[in-house]
Amino acid sequence: MSTRSRAVLLSAMAAVTALTLSACGNGGTSGGGGNTNFVTGNNGIDTAGKGERAPAPDLAGRTIDGKSLDIADYKGKVVVVNVWGSWCGPCREEAQYFAKVSKAYEGKGVQFVGINTRDTSTTPALAFEQEHGIGYPSLYDPTGKLMLRFKKGTLNPQLIPSTLVIDKDGKVAARALEALDDTALLKMLKPVLAEK
Repeated sequence: MSTRSRAVLLSAMAAVTALTLSACGNGGTSGGGGNTNFVTGNNGIDTAGKGERAPAPDLAGRTIDGKSLDIADYKGKVVVVNVWGSWCGPCREEAQYFAKVSKAYEGKGVQFVGINTRDTSTTPALAFEQEHGIGYPSLYDPTGKLMLRFKKGTLNPQLIPSTLVIDKDGKVAARALEALDDTALLKMLKPVLAEK
């Protein structure tokens, strides 16, 4: 295979990966092979036992309103990470529930953080947050680089929307690859928040 053919093949593979990550869907399957030590419940939520969790990668950068944010600063709290885009229909459906639950758990050891992806500017993202009453910060990740920091075979975000619950020790405890309502979101959050 020529160097040019390899380059074309690699570009095509990268494009397929980018399309997979940017898919706006209502559910999916977990990636990675082998023994991943996580369990998919009948509610579509993947969980990992306390001793089997992978650390969350470095998730830091600029928010959609231009401030600096580092999720590591929230160690000691449970962090709910929601990957979303203003262009994503299921993200619009679930936004009201994230706004509601984030307000209900404010000051109770929980921090919500969004990762806005695939928006070409922050203007639609800011309008989305205002329209849906989102009061927590969102990292601006237009090219999906933050999503790619999660290791394959872990509870990584693979679709938009995806939601992760990071435990008090900075490890990924639960993941959903679909739009959530408040009931499903609380099923992910409450067990991790109750951990000692």
